[in-house]
Amino acid sequence: MPLISILLLTMPLGVALIWWLPRRVPAAFVAAVTCISAFVVAILILSSFDAEMAGFQLIEEAAWLPGLNINYLVGVDGISVLFLPVTALLSLGAVVMSYRNITRFPRIYYSLLLVECGATLGVFCALDTVMFFLFWEISIIPIYFLVSLWGNGERRRLVAKKYMLIMIAGGLPILFGFLLLAQYVSSLGLSSLASPFDLRVLLATPLPESLQLSVFLLLLVGFGVKAPILPLHTWFPLVAADGPAAITALLAGLKLGVYGLIRFALPLAPDVAVDFQWLLLGLGSVAVVYGSLIALVQGNLRTTLAYLGISHVGLVLLGLATFQTAGVQGAVLELVNFPLVAGGLFLITAALRQRVGTTALLSLGGAAKTLPWLATSFLLLGLASLGIPGTSGFPAEFLILLTTLETHTGSGIAALFGVVVGAACLLSVYRRSFFGPIHNPAFHEVDDLRPRERAIALLFVVIVLVVGIYPAVVLDVISTTAALWSQRMGG
Repeated sequence: MPLISILLLTMPLGVALIWWLPRRVPAAFVAAVTCISAFVVAILILSSFDAEMAGFQLIEEAAWLPGLNINYLVGVDGISVLFLPVTALLSLGAVVMSYRNITRFPRIYYSLLLVECGATLGVFCALDTVMFFLFWEISIIPIYFLVSLWGNGERRRLVAKKYMLIMIAGGLPILFGFLLLAQYVSSLGLSSLASPFDLRVLLATPLPESLQLSVFLLLLVGFGVKAPILPLHTWFPLVAADGPAAITALLAGLKLGVYGLIRFALPLAPDVAVDFQWLLLGLGSVAVVYGSLIALVQGNLRTTLAYLGISHVGLVLLGLATFQTAGVQGAVLELVNFPLVAGGLFLITAALRQRVGTTALLSLGGAAKTLPWLATSFLLLGLASLGIPGTSGFPAEFLILLTTLETHTGSGIAALFGVVVGAACLLSVYRRSFFGPIHNPAFHEVDDLRPRERAIALLFVVIVLVVGIYPAVVLDVISTTAALWSQRMGG
């Protein structure tokens, strides 16, 4: 059964149903059913995946543009397969948290949301570079409209334009890098036997160091824009502040840029990546410290979470830069955590804003008195973000920090400093937002999380705790592919 194709068709089918069914059927309900269906299919894919086998599995291939030797080619490995169910879960959370807040053009809103989620699933499954780039570019378009039409504040259209322009500019280096690879493979005469856009062919073709250098730098910049990696991060805090909070959860939780680094930039140019290990370690170290320090001085809960997210991206980059199996396992586990932890925190923040109309720290305080479910959910996911033992954040951060300290002590110490500062920042912000006297009278009139919202928050928390108590359930899926990836990088 072509499970991956069924998964990729789920979201477009949901969009079609939103417009085909009568208006009396809520678009949010159709979108929620679509995301649940995608989650079920993703679980079937995960259950069909053999974690002990290296390489790509469940491959589906068909001629797409035969004249250009471009194929419909999808598949998963131990790095990508876990992103499918968590993407569907985060999408469901975004739908649920938007339910009461979207009264203007709901069919357009939920259609764009499903297009965004469908394109994201395509990014994780595509094994043809042209297909990957197509899904990558499609994922940019819905965010522009979602931010400009349903964002907050007068700057939302300006922020949406800036996001769009930066993402388009970031896509150009990726396109050039893929074209360079295809041109080189074609020049070897392999195109008659295999597509020059096939990732499997590219990984099996040794590249000269000069080409590796060009490809590595192009892809590092292109994917670094969306990761986001310093100094290419400026768009993210703006979108976090002015975009719809539920949509910001998708950007915070689904780190497509970092996935692109793991899937393409580093393994396609392994020799140059090793030579530039100092750059990767430096970028990671600076991001961990910078993100946590800048988060300390933010006056808004959402921008605080945005800068803490940048800090955690730096932590993932450090894990990858060690080129060790344990470091890669920790980095991938941290990326799998993002949709549940970072995305979950933004979803709860969205629920908070729906109720009181703001996430400015000066207008918060005492929220736990009237919103105990919301406050508890935020605390538990926040503890996972801090890497507290018993949560899914602990094994991920432990593996990254331990490996970094063993291989590059200076970067490891910087990472420890950044993690401690980030923890202090989040605990301080939580105390200011949810405890103490109530400053905003709106808190006296609001309701706590509704049953649907409680169910989503509880599901996220349960998964985070289960993975924290028994991390092997995830690490076993990653381990074989992580070892193969590390071996390719010389680790």
